[in-house]
Amino acid sequence: MKKPKWVIQKEREKRAATAETVWLFGLHAVRDALQNPMRERLRLVVTKNASDRLADAISSSDMTPEISDPRKFAAPLDPQSVHQGAALEVKPLDWGKLPDICDPRGETSRVILLDRVTDPHNVGAILRSAEVFGAKAVIAPHRHSAPETGALAKTASGALERQPYLRVKNLAAAMEELKSLGYRLFGMDGEAPADLEEALENTPKATGLVLGAEGPGLREKTKETCDELVRIDPAGAFGSLNVSNAAAVSLYAVKRAQTES
Repeated sequence: MKKPKWVIQKEREKRAATAETVWLFGLHAVRDALQNPMRERLRLVVTKNASDRLADAISSSDMTPEISDPRKFAAPLDPQSVHQGAALEVKPLDWGKLPDICDPRGETSRVILLDRVTDPHNVGAILRSAEVFGAKAVIAPHRHSAPETGALAKTASGALERQPYLRVKNLAAAMEELKSLGYRLFGMDGEAPADLEEALENTPKATGLVLGAEGPGLREKTKETCDELVRIDPAGAFGSLNVSNAAAVSLYAVKRAQTES
């Protein structure tokens, strides 16, 4: 019996995902990936100088590095990549399922959701903030979001190895799943009538912050799925934050409100 086209396509996508690898680069990103037991590591390319600086991490990883001439660096990276003499080929991380990672279990909990945030530098910075402020996960859709890349990992400065970055099939469905776990979801919108700090006066134990790309912001479906739309008030008549700064400010406000409540 011939397989339906949709089954064949799904099998192809699964094989492609299994075959996908990522090149991480930069001393911080490579060191943290070498020390992460969750990482499936495939190939390590380093200069002699980088090998010396990463000696402990290389030794604990049981990898055999390829020593490369810095003038003809052997890893297949973009020539503009600031690799610092270190590159590591890995499989993308598998953090598991959203309910397992994000379940509040009766404690204070924070998550970040990103709607069409495609810039890897913004997502990397958001992962750093999420780690600092104790978020359970950063969640984004598979399509129209920043995938796990070397540029993202370098900006995250190690946070990618420790901070769950969950890519989901459907953002609205993931939001509904979080609601079922007890989360209250605040959509960040510069035109919203409510101020974030005022909205957090009765802070729920489980809070989700939903941020959109700069310019287009949140999609209508995403807005409709939020429990409330809120804004960050500027001190003056004008002023705005890019998405990574807005995430950091919002996470700080939530953490402080949850601590004080």
